[in-house]
Amino acid sequence: MKQFELWIADLNPRIGTETGKIRPVVIIQTDLLNKTHPSTIVCPLTTNVQPESEILRVHLTKGTANVKADCDIMIDQIRAIDNSRLLHRIGQVDEVIENKIKENIKIILDLE
Repeated sequence: MKQFELWIADLNPRIGTETGKIRPVVIIQTDLLNKTHPSTIVCPLTTNVQPESEILRVHLTKGTANVKADCDIMIDQIRAIDNSRLLHRIGQVDEVIENKIKENIKIILDLE
């Protein structure tokens, strides 16, 4: 696993407003932890695209990083998952998307 790769993950069972189902996630955790840590920090993806949401979501078009449909990375759903939930790698986002993810995380966590 590497930072900014997309993986299929099993996010079931979900509780309350958590995102569930088997779905793509983007790994946002640093590669320093990805080799040794038993859990991984991710943002789930959804095909419920909300184009007007520019901070809570990062938009991906069909084919980007091998996604099968237009989708959004849900920045507001950051969570740590056990590595056993990660099923297989599907792709990697480019540097433009990486930078947008970083920018949006800084905004929602008030890190600047």
